[in-house]
Amino acid sequence: MVTGKEAVLYKKLPNGRVRCTACARYCNIPEGKIGLCGIRGNVNGKLQLFVYGKIITGHVDPIEKKPVTHYMPGTKIFSIATTGCNWLCAYCQNFDISQRRKIEGIDVTPEKVVQMTKRYGCQGIAYTYNEPTIFMEFAHDIGVLARKEGLVNVFVSNGYDTPEAVDMMRDFLDCITVDFKGNGETSFVRKNIGIANADPIFQTLLEIRDKTKVHIEITDLVVPEIGDSPDAAKKLASWVYDNLGPDTPMHFLRFHPDYKLMHLPATPIKTLEKHHDIAKSIGLNYVYLGNVPGHPFEHTYCPECGKVVVERFGFDIAGWHLDGQNCCEYCGNEIAIVGKLSSAVDEDRFVPVVM
Repeated sequence: MVTGKEAVLYKKLPNGRVRCTACARYCNIPEGKIGLCGIRGNVNGKLQLFVYGKIITGHVDPIEKKPVTHYMPGTKIFSIATTGCNWLCAYCQNFDISQRRKIEGIDVTPEKVVQMTKRYGCQGIAYTYNEPTIFMEFAHDIGVLARKEGLVNVFVSNGYDTPEAVDMMRDFLDCITVDFKGNGETSFVRKNIGIANADPIFQTLLEIRDKTKVHIEITDLVVPEIGDSPDAAKKLASWVYDNLGPDTPMHFLRFHPDYKLMHLPATPIKTLEKHHDIAKSIGLNYVYLGNVPGHPFEHTYCPECGKVVVERFGFDIAGWHLDGQNCCEYCGNEIAIVGKLSSAVDEDRFVPVVM
């Protein structure tokens, strides 16, 4: 059996069992068995992270692809993943990675990942494509080294985490985009994800808000017919406004048929626009539509004067109308964007990686 490396996020239980504390499933794992994620298992009474030192993919992306629009805009990010996931999403576009229950990948050390990131001219690392919390110890060791080298660390996460995992984030994480699905509605997540409810996600966001300085953005995959309730969208947007503040960026993403939901259509643009309007009416200042290249709601608008201050087309920044302090060129209002526009915006940021 592959042993990997002993995990940090777990507790020993009687009778040789262990309880994993990396995610809100809190898998209680007997000797010789593996948790639902497929990569954390009990070997001789110790929880092993089998994918420590293995990545299944590496790719150079724009940070906007995550999607992250209000943190270090225009930067190039080295995106990595392992196999496995703690969710069982019926619509997953990365199912060949996330739903793979076999330990595979190339062998890399944390130092090697940081070296590759710098070699490809990236300004940071994204832990993405599957849920990064399940390989938190590996991400942590990479991220600590990356931060020492002046690189930023970004999680693309479902947020189904634990206080213990959030505590570990404090050592290295700079930005997280937490991706709700189907507005986080209970009936949707039970049927299409395999979790009881979205409560642990909300708790994680509060933990991150209160215990870290991590920049937070919210995304929501709007799935037509089964996960596009306007009432649920209003409830979610209201929670974001009340608990994270009006300047929290919120992205409504267009669903496209994939994996087990090939029978559904792509999300109608009007449905996405309705979600956008609901969130704006509640008072959120920065609301976006994703996976709809060329739509006006890809842009950042100044909340004060209403003019476009960042123009986008897909993942590309097409216009920048902010001064050196990220204030609107037209009215001087400060825009809630962290960091300056990177010169990497002018480069080809979609680079396949050869490892």
